[in-house]
Order: sequence, then C-alpha cells, then structure tokens
Amino acid sequence: MTNIFKPGANCWRVEHADRSAVLIDGENYFRAVRKSLAQAKQRIMLLGWDFDERVEMHDTEEQPQGPLQIGAYFDWLLRKNRDLDIYVLRWDTGALKSFVRLNGLLTLARWYLHPRVHFKLDAHHPVGAAHHQKVIVIDEDTAFCSGIDVTNNRWDTRSHDEHQEQRFQPDGNDAGPWHDAAMVVQGDVARALSEYAVQHWDDAGGKQVKAVTARADCWPAGLDADFTDCPIAIARTLPEMEGQKSVQEIENLGIDLIASAENYIYVESQYFASAAIARAIVERLAEADGPEVIIVNPQSAEGWLESEIMNSSRARLYEAVKARDTYDRFRMYHPFNAACTAIYVHAKILIVDDRYIRIGSSNVNNRSLGFDSECDVAIDASATDGNAVSGQIARIRNDLLAEHLGKEEQDVSRVIAKTGSLIATIDSLDRAGRRLRPYQTPDINAVEDWLADNDILDPERADDVFAGII
Repeated sequence: MTNIFKPGANCWRVEHADRSAVLIDGENYFRAVRKSLAQAKQRIMLLGWDFDERVEMHDTEEQPQGPLQIGAYFDWLLRKNRDLDIYVLRWDTGALKSFVRLNGLLTLARWYLHPRVHFKLDAHHPVGAAHHQKVIVIDEDTAFCSGIDVTNNRWDTRSHDEHQEQRFQPDGNDAGPWHDAAMVVQGDVARALSEYAVQHWDDAGGKQVKAVTARADCWPAGLDADFTDCPIAIARTLPEMEGQKSVQEIENLGIDLIASAENYIYVESQYFASAAIARAIVERLAEADGPEVIIVNPQSAEGWLESEIMNSSRARLYEAVKARDTYDRFRMYHPFNAACTAIYVHAKILIVDDRYIRIGSSNVNNRSLGFDSECDVAIDASATDGNAVSGQIARIRNDLLAEHLGKEEQDVSRVIAKTGSLIATIDSLDRAGRRLRPYQTPDINAVEDWLADNDILDPERADDVFAGII
C-alpha cells in the first residue's frame, strides 16, 4: 500500500515519532501538558489563537504538583529552573480582550519585565485572518499539536457532566460541556514542530530564540503511548501575503484522505462549511461501494455572528451533499450529555478506515483551509507496523463514538464487527440520555429554494459566494 503523504503537496514534512498519543478532552490534555512542562530543561514554546494566564488546569483523577493557574505555574517553573525560557506567541486581534482584565494585565506586565519570559502578539497575517494553530513544544523533545488553546472554556472531563465545578474558570461562567482533542508526539517530529514554532516566532518579529542544547525526556510521566516508532506528517495552512506564498497542505491532505477511504470516513469538526471537502465527499458517495461518511458537529456555532453565518452555510452544504447521497451513506450528528444538554464540539479529527488519523487545529471551513494559519499532524498505518497502528486507530475512533453514545469502547467495537457499519452501530447503540442526535436542517424550504439557484458543489463556478462568506 502506497504512503499517502507527499511533502510539498499534502504535507510539509514527514518525521519519525518515538511515541505519540491522542488526548481526548481538556482534562487529559492539560494533565499531559502540565507533566511535560514540568520536565522542561531550557525552552517552552507556546503558539495559540488565545492564551489566558488565569486558566486553571484542574485534575479530578490525580493530585497535580504546583499551582493550578497556568500563569502561576509558569512562574513556579521559572523559579525552580534558572535555565528555562518561555515563549508565548498568540494572535494579536484575539489578544484585545486581555487588556480589560486587571489581573491579566498585571501578569503580562510582570512577564514583560522578566528576562526569561518572552510574550509576542502575532500580526503576521492578512487583515481579517487569524493565527489559529495550537502548538506547544518542550525542549525540542515533546510537542503538542491540537485544537485546544490554553484559554477559558476548554477544560472538561470525558463524562461532560451537566454540573462540573471545575468548568467555572476563569471568568466565573460555565460554558457547558466541551469536547476537544489533541496529539502529543516525541522524537524527530517534535523537533520539526519546534522549527515550525520558531519560524512563526521569527515571522512575527520576535527576538532571537534561545537554542536548546540539553537533551531531556519531556514525555508526560505516566502517559501510555498509542503509537510507537512511526512516521508522522505535519500539514499546514498558510495564507498568501507579501513575502509568503499560500500553503494549502491541510486541504489537499483532507481531499486525498477522503479519496483513499474504503469503508468509513469519520470527522469531528467545529464546522461543516467547505465546498471543496464536500465535493470530495460527494464523489465517494456516488460510488455504489463507497465509504460511509460520519460528521460530528456541535448543534450550533459559538457566538451570534458565527451561529448566523456558519449554521446557515452548514444547512445549505448538508442539503447539497444529501441530495447526492444516492446510497444513503452520509450522516451528521450532534452529541448530547445525559441531561440532554448539547456538548460543544471543538475537536478537529479526521479518521479514515483503520488506516489514517489526522488531528490538529483546522476546521472543515474555508478559513482553516486557505486563510488562517493552521497546523495538523497525521499518521498512516500503512507506513509502519500496519496491524498494530490500524488497531489503535480503530480503537481511538470507537472510543470517540463510545464517549458520544455513553457506552464502552468494546461495546462499540463489537457492534461494528457485527454490522460492518458505523451508521448501523450508532443506530443500534443510540438511546435516551447520552447520545448522538441526527442533524435536522432548519427551515428546509428556504434552504431548498436557495439551492435551486446556487449549485455550491460545482467546482467550475467562478462566483462562489458560498466560499466568500465562510
């Protein structure tokens, strides 16, 4: 089987990982990040769409060492280690809200004067674009690539309980159940992500980054690896601007992965609003023996403006795809907790069959695939010990379904083995309470009327108004 990764086309680089693991939901992510940060010898680099120094990294399973607040935790690490430098690069526009927080301003002012804390706002992007990747690199040894910012409303447990005391942070409000995902890697791929982080820091005009000369094992203590000794691809989106060519590796990789699917395409994304990805899905749905396509989305986008634009775009795109779903293999679902409260899906995951898994910061929308800066990592089971890696990819997918359905992973695996279908498995295990609810198009008549005049899946259209608003 041919390796799907093509550097320069659908990825930036393919590098070896000594080990890697998928981290589902905020508690597991922040636990692993804390443990990895604690082992840093010389350098921590954090790139994010947002950063909130007040965020508390709670742990309901283990007793964490050091302060819970990330800002205080950084101070604690710096006091313990006089050789440590910390670099934080965040999106400049998103940082505006920091300036209305008194305690945030005090922390930033203190860090500004600290000789080993380097804080930079990234304005290296076109007007309206965002620095959206979420990357943390520790000593060039271990790196996190994810959809999770170190900011407010990202922490939650996998149970997504209705009442969760630790979610009240740091603004005093509970954003409700929140689903997210990340991947942690160690080895050459972490060094490549370090190069990626340094390049973004340099492009943003940051002062020269301190070199890492010490060797350290910064893998999170006690975390079992999902994958060992395997190549991992790094894929990017970079917007076109003066001195920078457009990079659309993430979109190209998504299309290639969809084209390679034999049985299942499983997607978790904050949005479903890319005509290019939808066209790739439609091509597969037209095949009599093509794959099933499962998309897990939040019930509604965050914020009034996003909700108005993204939800209407999703309705149009969903109906356009469904109209071409001749063999009834396309489904979109929203997860709900046991109290029937919608769980917000912020994860960015693509799993194809038992062969490919991609996790990172990119959503299924045009911003992520061509306008904002993004970073994803991906694994190809055929490029290594296929059986072991395939088994882990299947386990991760089934474990995600189990979380959404309130079941155990082995229950999901058993039903998939029996039915050979993700759709039939969801139908079989979906019950009242914790469940996946099928998407329902709002105002179906209005959507159908709009689609009658706008073929949003026609790749020849030069006046693609659909692409322009998302």
